[in-house]
Amino acid sequence: MAADTSKPFFPAAPHTSLLPSHGNTNRLSPEASYWRNFRSSELVTGSNYAVTHLTFSPAHAKPTLAAVYFSKVQLFTGDPLTPRPKISGSRDFVYSPSFRSDGALLAAGDIKGVVRVFRVDKPTSGPLRTLSAHTAGAHVVRYPVAGGDKIHLLTAGDDALLAYWDVPSETPVFTVSAAHRDYIRAGAPSPVDHNLFVTGSYDSSVKLWDARTGKAPSLSFSHGASVESVLFLPSGGLLATAGGNMVKIWDVIGGGRLVHSVESHVKTVMSLALGRMGTTGETRLLSAGSDGYVKSFDYGQLKITHSMRCPKQLLSVACSPCGTVLVAGSSKGDIFVRRRKKAVIEEEEQGGEAVSGVLDWTSSNPKKQVLKPSYYRYFRRGQNEKPKQGDFVIAKPKKVKIAEHDKLLRKFRHNDALVSALAMNNPRSVVAVMEELVARRKLVRCIGNLDADQLGFLLVFLHRNATLPRYARLLLGVANKVLEMRAEDICSDGKLRGYIRNLKRMVAEEIQIQHTLQGIQGMISPMLALASK
Repeated sequence: MAADTSKPFFPAAPHTSLLPSHGNTNRLSPEASYWRNFRSSELVTGSNYAVTHLTFSPAHAKPTLAAVYFSKVQLFTGDPLTPRPKISGSRDFVYSPSFRSDGALLAAGDIKGVVRVFRVDKPTSGPLRTLSAHTAGAHVVRYPVAGGDKIHLLTAGDDALLAYWDVPSETPVFTVSAAHRDYIRAGAPSPVDHNLFVTGSYDSSVKLWDARTGKAPSLSFSHGASVESVLFLPSGGLLATAGGNMVKIWDVIGGGRLVHSVESHVKTVMSLALGRMGTTGETRLLSAGSDGYVKSFDYGQLKITHSMRCPKQLLSVACSPCGTVLVAGSSKGDIFVRRRKKAVIEEEEQGGEAVSGVLDWTSSNPKKQVLKPSYYRYFRRGQNEKPKQGDFVIAKPKKVKIAEHDKLLRKFRHNDALVSALAMNNPRSVVAVMEELVARRKLVRCIGNLDADQLGFLLVFLHRNATLPRYARLLLGVANKVLEMRAEDICSDGKLRGYIRNLKRMVAEEIQIQHTLQGIQGMISPMLALASK
């Protein structure tokens, strides 16, 4: 019978279990799915200078971004972001742009300490106000964000001066000449009270100020490293500080109590920002570091939820109030933009997802993956189980850490072993090495092979420990052998002669003490003999 050729010998498509997963999107958490819906691009600044600061206007309907590099403040607006005329109020480096709460004015400081206020709708018309009080770079310029305050401004800089300004009259309400002991490079206003603001300095301190009380800080605590950025969380009761490779969360209402410490970056964290998730209305803490990563931190569950990689070192980060645009500035003049795809936004709007309900603010956690015998974690299960009553616990033998001089003795590097023990400055270890070298008949040769610096280490050790009763017999013999063998080297080197003089003086004092003790023993022994009778 002829074979049926209408059907292939093998199935046209392989079984689904044989196909690689290639990052199945169904396994992604809602958080990762949200951030992966952002499309990457770059803004052209036309400059190779570092983008030190980025900030979005809190009031404009369309995203309005202010970026600082060299002596320029560049404005971008629209979706996608398009450049507007540059604000050029200074010929020196410009720092820390800050929008007023209504988005009509923009203030920025420069390297000479001058703070200028501009109109956003007329960026080329020149500054409206010029505030001069600092003698060094004004790295912190902040408008209040709560209460609709439009007339005050906070400035601080490298001269450790803190100033609270009345902008219309160009006069400071109060100044604090030594607010910190080092450069002030970070500051943030409170989102719940326009009178409260916080500053961070390179002296590792973070201070909370109240404009109503004046020149004394209301609260002060230490971050543990030079503070690069500070930021209030939306509730106003928690504060985030960045410095070193750490981001720390503090309870301001609780008196500066440390709530959590995040060490997800491998290099210095340069900037902090708040990012609003458009799907749920939740807020995430964003951190950018010089390692090129932007991290998203869920401060409600105290965990890192997503990481975004950029090809260059990052100095600044910002997110639009609507949560659709995320920008990061690099040290080479690039602005990396991540914009949420319009198709995803339109799909969510058509689906009628609510973004403003208390119940909608909690995203569902992903289901825990079921263990299967083909998984590696299946064979590692039970490693974190704690013993219960009645269980037999088999203790794992601890690995013995071998000292460096013991390793060198095993390799018969006797001279290096003696030098390594002397560097540890532990009398017990040094004497043990010397006794081992005596047993191997190598101590005399090691003393002869020491150079001038190593010989100095040995003489200092003898000066400190030769008269200890526990080691006196061995160490005094070693001292005599050193004088016999290295007399010429000691006479030719003034530093070694000083060590020998100290050793001689110490031995003479010990001999005098022994003579005094023998005299006291001679007086006491007859009394003890009479008392025994």
